[in-house]
Amino acid sequence: MTGLEFPPEVLTRSKAGKLEVRALDSRGKFLMCKYLDPKTMKLADKKRKIILVDEEGRQREFFIIPLKDGRRHLMIEGEKEDAAKPENPMVWNEKEGKAEPLWK
Repeated sequence: MTGLEFPPEVLTRSKAGKLEVRALDSRGKFLMCKYLDPKTMKLADKKRKIILVDEEGRQREFFIIPLKDGRRHLMIEGEKEDAAKPENPMVWNEKEGKAEPLWK
């Protein structure tokens, strides 16, 4: 027993009914990428990539892959060091019609 009292807004119940405290792990910003066919500009794949950056600037990348049921997704962490990645990766901004840096 910790002896701490928690406001009800941070308490939640697991599927098993166990009481849990929703605690901050980190906070930051994100970028979501989709993959388009360069000839048609239609989705080349249903997967997405999310890049998370915490307050200290640490970056984590995950691929989000839809499962066959259409309601759930699988998240797989991207490679830490990828020799194929460009030194300064950019994204295509469809609304602006131009390439731009990942982080503005």
